[in-house]
Amino acid sequence: MEDAKIKSLVDYRLKVKSQVGQPAMNSSSSWPPKPRLLNQVRLAIRTRHYSYRTEKAYVHWIKRFIFFHNKRHPMEMAESEIAEFLSNLATAGRVSASTQNQAFNSLLFLYHDVLNKQIGRVAGVVRAKRPHRLPVVLTKAKVKKVIDHMNGVPRLMVILLYGAGLRLMECCRLRIKDVDFSRNEIVIRAGKGDKDRHTMLPTAIKESLVGHIEANRGRHQEDVATGLGRVALPNALERKYPNAGREWAWQWVFPAPQPYTDRITGDKRRHHLHESVLQRSVREAVVKAGISKPASCHTFRHSFATHLLEDGYDIRTVQELLGHRDVSTTMVYTHVLNRGGRGVRSPADSLGAGIEG
Repeated sequence: MEDAKIKSLVDYRLKVKSQVGQPAMNSSSSWPPKPRLLNQVRLAIRTRHYSYRTEKAYVHWIKRFIFFHNKRHPMEMAESEIAEFLSNLATAGRVSASTQNQAFNSLLFLYHDVLNKQIGRVAGVVRAKRPHRLPVVLTKAKVKKVIDHMNGVPRLMVILLYGAGLRLMECCRLRIKDVDFSRNEIVIRAGKGDKDRHTMLPTAIKESLVGHIEANRGRHQEDVATGLGRVALPNALERKYPNAGREWAWQWVFPAPQPYTDRITGDKRRHHLHESVLQRSVREAVVKAGISKPASCHTFRHSFATHLLEDGYDIRTVQELLGHRDVSTTMVYTHVLNRGGRGVRSPADSLGAGIEG
């Protein structure tokens, strides 16, 4: 009897010992926890190399959608909940058509690319009307008046916005290697739609820009000597070329005055000048110049296109300089020419002087 008990005890201990370190097949601890929904969204966006601003916008609208439906999981919802949310944006929120479309695209991305759930036709949505607005354009005299009320780096940047038709962030993100002084040319890298294009370098700013860049070269050499002088590189270039971030060619044309510490790597880097600096300077200069129009940084790009058409340049050439995918987008500038209407000269102007009375 005792031998049987001893044998049973030995068998039990051997069984327990054999199971030590063996992962339980049904235990959830053997697999890493599944990322939370918004982290899955961020991962899907970064996998597709969408911009950081797109990521912020998509995450924002997905959070609003979830909170609008009292924190229900999107897998429990479908077309009717999406329609209700979008209609509320138009009626209660009174958002613009472009804002409503951005929210809709965010939810489509969530369901199609993150949750792998097909969404059918979303019916019954109250759509915000998309108005057709003409861009704000300044005359050449008013452009000069605004520029005359600016100085320093913001002045250089505004002349580039107007003289080369750059977008705000395209100007902020210019690198040394993308400015070709010998050919009077600027290469815009990864512009809107992740497209590259060429545009001109205004000769009026060439000498001042050379002096600005040479002054930055001296500061960059001091940064390198103290272990700094590194900038962020696009995509995986930093892994492929570990030292390229300190090379002069990759430095910003308009660097920020102070370095920052990267939150992920802990490295000290030099960022480009923040866009808000230029926006604030333009806003102050417009007020000082007494301009009554709501002009902004993008107004100089609109003025660039309009003035080229006024000077007789072909609309296809203007389209390429602006980087528009479709010429119909560029056609809007024919509506704001100084000749009025669609750029057509009024027949009343051919009657001669003295018709006012």
